[in-house]
Amino acid sequence: MLLRQVLDVVDLLDHPCLPESEFRQVFSAPGVRLQLDSVETEAGRTLFFKLLIPGRQGRSSGGHAPSLGIIGYLGGIGARPHRIGLVSDADGCIAALAAGLKLLEMHRREDLLDGDVIVTTHITNTARVKEHYPVTFMESPVSPEIRNRMLVDEHMEAIISIDTTKGNRIINSRGFAISPTVLRGYILRVSEDLLQVQQDVTGRLPAVFAITTQDITPYGNGLFHLNSILQPATATAAPVVGVGITSETAVSGAATGASQAIDIEQAARFAVEIAKGYGRGSLRFYDPEEFARLVALYGSMEHLQRLP
Repeated sequence: MLLRQVLDVVDLLDHPCLPESEFRQVFSAPGVRLQLDSVETEAGRTLFFKLLIPGRQGRSSGGHAPSLGIIGYLGGIGARPHRIGLVSDADGCIAALAAGLKLLEMHRREDLLDGDVIVTTHITNTARVKEHYPVTFMESPVSPEIRNRMLVDEHMEAIISIDTTKGNRIINSRGFAISPTVLRGYILRVSEDLLQVQQDVTGRLPAVFAITTQDITPYGNGLFHLNSILQPATATAAPVVGVGITSETAVSGAATGASQAIDIEQAARFAVEIAKGYGRGSLRFYDPEEFARLVALYGSMEHLQRLP
């Protein structure tokens, strides 16, 4: 269970300032690498968070086990001074940090995974509210290009991108849902391995949310996007799966008091379980042979990862 970690992260984030010293205190441990970078724009300050938890046979120590990326992708955790407190859009950030905190605690106890895990997210509590159908979204003070550059690490060999996905009528159940795997401009079949982990974590039938070609193209092209959950897929050659924290009704990303601790905990626990299986090679995001056949038959779709 990661409920304590979720509550600890909520307490850390629900603050009118972004106290870097507290982040360093909470997320520091021998052998673990923490990087905090602050970016200032006219719209406000964003703190970029990166945590590397080394595995027993991880790439960072010359090993052969693959590295997983866990990204908390969002617009902002708050809209101060217009709205006080954490907004619904903060859920992906909370889940990623809670997963990172759990993995760090496991590392302290020498309960090591096989592969490295890289956790990244971005934190701002002065984000703007943006009009979006059917409910308002949060708009990050930094561009998608900067977010991708700071969050998508070249050493991530597979990525799960966690984001609040409540502002829609596509997925109408509480908890979390996953997307099909996205790889180099292709929307692939949903990973059976990830579906099984989702069932194990929730004790329910798996939930999958629909995505379209528009959703896997870069922001800024004027096309409708469900949300930003799959923007990391525009900046990597690694497979990406979206983990959307969902609701029965369409909830604004700017709504305060709208986060459900149990739903966030399940998404964070799912991320930890994926990290365990991916590092030891017992879990796949896609079938490499089938993908190679797809490209051979229909060609590259990597142009969808770029703005025209």
